Amino acid sequence: MKHKDSATDTRTITAGGLGLAALGVLTFSFTLPSTAFALRGLDPYLIGVGRSGVAAVLAAVALLLVHPRLSRKDAPQRWAPTARQIPALLAVAGGVVFGFPVLSTLALDHGSSSAHAAVVIGLLPAATAVAAVVRAGERPSPAFWAASATGLVCITAFALGRAGGRVTAADLLLFGALVAAAIGYCEGGRLAREMAGWRVISWGLVLAAPVSVPVTVRLLATTHPRWTGDSVMGFAYVSVFSAYLGFFAWYAGLGRAGIARASQVQLTQPVLNLTWSALLLGESVDATTGLTAVVVLVCVALTQRARIAQRPRTPPGLGRSSQGDRASRGRSGRAA
Repeated sequence: MKHKDSATDTRTITAGGLGLAALGVLTFSFTLPSTAFALRGLDPYLIGVGRSGVAAVLAAVALLLVHPRLSRKDAPQRWAPTARQIPALLAVAGGVVFGFPVLSTLALDHGSSSAHAAVVIGLLPAATAVAAVVRAGERPSPAFWAASATGLVCITAFALGRAGGRVTAADLLLFGALVAAAIGYCEGGRLAREMAGWRVISWGLVLAAPVSVPVTVRLLATTHPRWTGDSVMGFAYVSVFSAYLGFFAWYAGLGRAGIARASQVQLTQPVLNLTWSALLLGESVDATTGLTAVVVLVCVALTQRARIAQRPRTPPGLGRSSQGDRASRGRSGRAA
């Protein structure tokens, strides 16, 4: 009975995690169209860095508000991250605070449409899964690599075909954004197993604030922004939702359901991106773009379904010295 209850609890936690991940993906699906709106009056660097600067202020306020509650004797939880968690938080900052926002915004500014970007970014679930495999020490099957490679070939052919056989600057920027996001998602998902998802993104933003906030102020003063209705709406969305609130649900989902499993929810993002680009921006989604998006979805789905064997790992925080101490304590106990 206890085993059955445990299995039920595991399924419930996983389902809840997938639901949170889906909410995060829905929030992120408006990012590219919102960025396109913001570009109608704002400098691309102001959008890419400024969204993180605004979100950093929100994150600092949120952390300060919860500090007293976490410090109470009846709720003894650690407020600040540990020294061991700082490198992962810096990876989060580099990937999703700076990398993806700046590179994807520059790609749109270099002529990539929101629909085109959505198809290229469609490989993000596979990239996230690969990052999780590398960081988790898993061994993917040949089917996993075959599906991932097929998706990459499909995306490369699509990008080259649209560019007349050459790789454009926008495509290179989009691929860079994809890699940055995958690293930031993977490291954030790993941290979400140890701390709440909202604290992961909050501390990532705060650690990046010494760069993002001064640069944002500087760009506001030098780029002569035009605050039209479109630019205000687009910048507000990417600053509040894309750069901050969306990660509350996303990282919580990755932490609960597992990075590889939850990343399957991202399969819906290219389709959602294409839908919003057509409805909100009036961009045409031709048959080639739609077909490529479908093929990418199938390839990424196959990478998620392929078997992945888990190599034995040392439990987190259990180094050689800790193992030796534990063994010594065990021998002492038996001797006593």
